[in-house]
Amino acid sequence: MSLTLRHDVCATDTEDGMVLLDEVTGRYWQLNGTAALILRTLLGGAALPDAACGLREAYPQLTVERARSDTAALIRALSEARLVVPA
Repeated sequence: MSLTLRHDVCATDTEDGMVLLDEVTGRYWQLNGTAALILRTLLGGAALPDAACGLREAYPQLTVERARSDTAALIRALSEARLVVPA
């Protein structure tokens, strides 16, 4: 499942990750470099398994299971915050 940002959410890259702004609520969400890597991959059209593989490539010390669970947890958190929707 690839994702897209909700139409009223803006993303800005930072030195160490990414910031999301919900323009409706005015809330900011700061993503660390790992979360930003996952989100960029998904926003680029990749599916969850591809994002987990990209995470493993960037951090080879991670197990496959950990990369998958971290990716799924980020998707769940962003979805619950209503920042992303399925593409």
